[in-house]
Amino acid sequence: MRDKEVHGFGHHNWRSWLPLSIFVISCMAAFAYSRFIDPSLLVNVQNYLQKSTSASMMFEKKSPHNYSQKSISAPETKNKIHGTQLNCLPGNSKLTCPGNESPSELGHFENQERPSKPQPTCPDFFRWIHEDLSPWRETGVTLDMVKKAKEKAAFRLVIVNGKAYVETYSKSRYNRDIYTQWGIVQLLRRYPGEMPDLDLMFHMRDRPIIKKNLYPQPGDKAPPPLFGYDGNDATFDIVFPDWSFWGWPNTGVKPWEGLLKDLKKANGRSRWADRDEHAYWKGSIMSADRMDLVKCNDSDKEDWNARIYVVDWGQESKQGFKGASFANQCRHRYKIYMEGIGWSVSEKYILACDSVTLRVSPRYYTFFSRGLMPLQHYWPIRGNDKCRSIKYAVEWGNHRKDEAQSMGKAAGKFVQEEMKMENVYDYYGPPYMFHLLNGYAKLLKYKPVVPAKAVRLCLESMACPTAGLKKKYLMDSMIKGPSDSPPCSMPPHDPQTLRSILETKRNTTKLVEAWEKQYWETQKKHT
Repeated sequence: MRDKEVHGFGHHNWRSWLPLSIFVISCMAAFAYSRFIDPSLLVNVQNYLQKSTSASMMFEKKSPHNYSQKSISAPETKNKIHGTQLNCLPGNSKLTCPGNESPSELGHFENQERPSKPQPTCPDFFRWIHEDLSPWRETGVTLDMVKKAKEKAAFRLVIVNGKAYVETYSKSRYNRDIYTQWGIVQLLRRYPGEMPDLDLMFHMRDRPIIKKNLYPQPGDKAPPPLFGYDGNDATFDIVFPDWSFWGWPNTGVKPWEGLLKDLKKANGRSRWADRDEHAYWKGSIMSADRMDLVKCNDSDKEDWNARIYVVDWGQESKQGFKGASFANQCRHRYKIYMEGIGWSVSEKYILACDSVTLRVSPRYYTFFSRGLMPLQHYWPIRGNDKCRSIKYAVEWGNHRKDEAQSMGKAAGKFVQEEMKMENVYDYYGPPYMFHLLNGYAKLLKYKPVVPAKAVRLCLESMACPTAGLKKKYLMDSMIKGPSDSPPCSMPPHDPQTLRSILETKRNTTKLVEAWEKQYWETQKKHT
């Protein structure tokens, strides 16, 4: 389609939407000086309305200060795997944890005093930890509350004296429980002796399940505390980093550090302008929304600027998951993020591709997705009119290549730099986990004890009995020793800031919808 045939992007077309634009800008102006919102967002939206300039903005990157650290002596071992020594006994598939080793004995900081310089502040979206724990701020967490969460939980995790124990109630799909628990063991290794005693319940489902309209029930002072991978506005679930950060062997998804390197290499293979100019999505059909997305595929009747592919995981497994490789998908200018039954782990991989992420009306959030901003990290897509919304987004981007490329690179930078593995462990993973679990532990109104049926978790008990790709991913994601940096300091609880960011997101999304509406009305007039 030639430039002169594309309507709805011209300089003159913004005038009819000036009242809405003024409303949006007014809202954003009120929030622009909050650290949570980059002030350049206001300037960029104004430029979109006038000259359609770049919407690329980034959060401030923070560098932690260092502790000095003693060297760590490795214990005598039977096996040596990937340079890390474990007490694996040949032929023992029921290996228990060594009796002379605990996470707190792996090493400690030589200087326990905080550095003289100010401790780095955590990213602003860590504020959501306060909000996630707010239902128990007044009442605290009692043992009865934890036990009431058992009926919906897959396992119970207890940490006592720096050691982790788990009582399993049901096995999860895709080894989610194993990799989540492995991540917690790595947390204890990362911050030896710094984790308080705690007692929590964890579920493995795709959707949050503690519904606000059902809790608290009669006689309860607060809802049962339950940890999971996602949440939404209608639930109380406490959001935790998902298992795939430590690998997903069932689908060939590497641990985060290795996969990020693959994605970075893939981004360097082609210039953004040389990539396929259509919107791309590949995945399994797990919901009615995804079935509806398939209708947006290219057909004889209509080209919606989308290329949709359905994954056959059985076939992909036979081919070594080469066709489903996320790195191999970084060849498109636009990539669609579409939730499945609940949130999808694919979001972070899609964002990492430097492509413009077309985010279809997500109903669920993860621990990091609450830090994403429309027109900064992604382009919002209508959930109730996907095909036309996708077509407009691609038309917009292909005629505003600089702005579209800047948006894609902003998302890629967010993931590649701020979510690289050392930052997953220093900011986005364990410190998030560290602060979340510490905040939760402070709410406990009782002293945790190890359940009678619980088993201890440690490197040997989890890694030694495994084999193949499962073992490789565990070993590849193993922390080699304690952190040489202090955990970042939590930003204070500020409900007004959280309300502000939500309002700004809503108004920015409405602005995009207004552009889209005008585009289709103009197209109709010129048909």
